Amino acid sequence: MASSASDPDRPGYRPRIALTTYYQEGSWGVWNSVAAIVPGAYVEAVAAAGGTPLLLPPVGTDPGVLGLVDGLVVIGGVDVDPRFYGAERHELTSSQPSRDEHDLALTRAALEQGVPLFAVCRGAQILNVALGGTLIQHLPDVNENAAQYQPEPGRYGEVAFTTAPGSRCRELLGESAWSPCYHHQALDRVAEGLVVTARAEDGTVEAVETVGGAWTLGVQFHPEENRKDARLFEGFVRVAHEHARRRAGQEHTGPAGHAPQREDTRIP
Repeated sequence: MASSASDPDRPGYRPRIALTTYYQEGSWGVWNSVAAIVPGAYVEAVAAAGGTPLLLPPVGTDPGVLGLVDGLVVIGGVDVDPRFYGAERHELTSSQPSRDEHDLALTRAALEQGVPLFAVCRGAQILNVALGGTLIQHLPDVNENAAQYQPEPGRYGEVAFTTAPGSRCRELLGESAWSPCYHHQALDRVAEGLVVTARAEDGTVEAVETVGGAWTLGVQFHPEENRKDARLFEGFVRVAHEHARRRAGQEHTGPAGHAPQREDTRIP
């Protein structure tokens, strides 16, 4: 029997990777209006790693859609609104609460459903907040070296970091690595259920992972901007493919390895 296009075991199958998006003013051709926007580096990184990118704008949020995809990328962007972690707003905090609600809902659903999750920059902060952690709202207030993380508007900085033994980061990147970065906030109190698996020399948290459970990785830096190092995206897409295979096997065999019962569709 020929395999279907949705069969993860068929040759050439590309894992379906959902990405969160901005939802704000944009322009194309002669038009200037509100649009769902994703920087091209993210979709190119997913595609280059063997995945098919699918966009989930923060409108009509439905966490159930994660049952149709193989992995979720929560992309970077503006600051997380401090009301979501019980803090007063810093004068330099800029947020989009409707996007926060969308990203938090999808992140929690991915964790609950066991969907592989790759959270980038703001995404790592969303991951921490979703599990009860807090954020430093302006790093320069507490770190004299913080200018390196956001040198000037529209220009990425660079960060070197060391990974923790036995972590997903260590497995994919080795003992140390570097990446472009762009942030003025960072993780403060790390949520229960997450462990820090990479730090910069000054102690800034650069990566967190879940303990057990499905594959989850949050990074404070921007790996999509390092076109010469695709290891994190390639590792994530491989795991997403494995998730698709497991899910297909469960759907085929049903619970406890038994063939699923056919629903009786006869009209009484």
